[in-house]
Amino acid sequence: MPTPATMHPFTFTRKLSASNKTPRQINRNLVFNLIRTRQPVSRADLARISGLQRSTISLIVEDLIKERWVLDGATGKLPRGRHPTFLELNHQRAVIALDIHPAQTTIAVTDLGGRIVAQNVVALTDDPNKAIGQIVTAIRKVIATHSDKSFDGIGISLPGRADPQHQRAIFAPNLNWPVQSIQSRIHRATGLRVEMDNVANACALSEVWFGDSDGLEDLVVVNVSEGIGTGIFSNGRLLRGANGMAGEFGHIEMVHDGLPCGCGGRGCWETVASNSAGLRYYQEISGKRPPASFAALLKMAQNDDRFAVEALDRMSLHLGRGLRMIVSALAPNEIVIVGDITSAWHLFGPRIEEELRRNAIGKAPRLRPSFDGNTSRLRSAVALVMNQGLA
Repeated sequence: MPTPATMHPFTFTRKLSASNKTPRQINRNLVFNLIRTRQPVSRADLARISGLQRSTISLIVEDLIKERWVLDGATGKLPRGRHPTFLELNHQRAVIALDIHPAQTTIAVTDLGGRIVAQNVVALTDDPNKAIGQIVTAIRKVIATHSDKSFDGIGISLPGRADPQHQRAIFAPNLNWPVQSIQSRIHRATGLRVEMDNVANACALSEVWFGDSDGLEDLVVVNVSEGIGTGIFSNGRLLRGANGMAGEFGHIEMVHDGLPCGCGGRGCWETVASNSAGLRYYQEISGKRPPASFAALLKMAQNDDRFAVEALDRMSLHLGRGLRMIVSALAPNEIVIVGDITSAWHLFGPRIEEELRRNAIGKAPRLRPSFDGNTSRLRSAVALVMNQGLA
């Protein structure tokens, strides 16, 4: 199979028009994405759906099989004529996903269709250099455990902004790590291609790759975790801005002279609407120690604990208010929320949307949770590794 150096990536936008006059690479992207989203699918169905001639489909499919992106699967039965052979992705090809948080990192194996094959959480030491060593050791163990897989690369979702070209940190106030060494150390230890990006940017790509978005309409992904980050997908590409700093809405002041923020400011959006804020609200409202984790707070709310419900309602109110700021600035077609809060969307989604629509200027965008909930950050690693042309 092709090595990472010779691998031909794909673009993600789904609604590509195809014809015999379009470049071969566009047709290849289209056929691969049709197989990925509709598998198992026959060659005849690909020709019918894409509008390409069967001979063109056959040539592209044979190339994808030769490169081991795609495999021939089961044979179908028809009343007459040749029995079709159904195509599917090669599930032996995989990507290693890293979802980095300050105190822990989740490491997962995902196939090219985004299915999470295995995952485990690594608790990290407070020493940043030792923490990276722990991650490297865990990755090596994952590779050894899944020796039957062929890994195309490693995708890292990072809670901060980094320059992918120069491997240096730009802005990561919640992560006290030497970000610039993560990518190079993991590459040296594994020999695999390592792609790293801000978690919200990665999740924006993931929404186009796996989710409901077609890649043509503007969308904003808001990642709600220890802090708040946003990824902006516009005109078929990620919007990065000067020095990669586009989308730092989490560090816009929402409360004058409010609580200190990791960025050095006060009263930023993430100080009032992040997971950390939700835990703080619980302590303020109940007078009790906060739960050990945000997941525990969510479980308490789902079990009708009134203090937990009130804390998360307050967090949701501030989250919705901040979304109004995004709508006024960018007017996206869609806003997608990523993070633990999505697991209780039936409880708090309406509150967030109510606040978003309050005094709205113009048409409010569609608001929804990420289609794959808490696994979006892991699935985004596939998008980072496979992406071509959208970033």
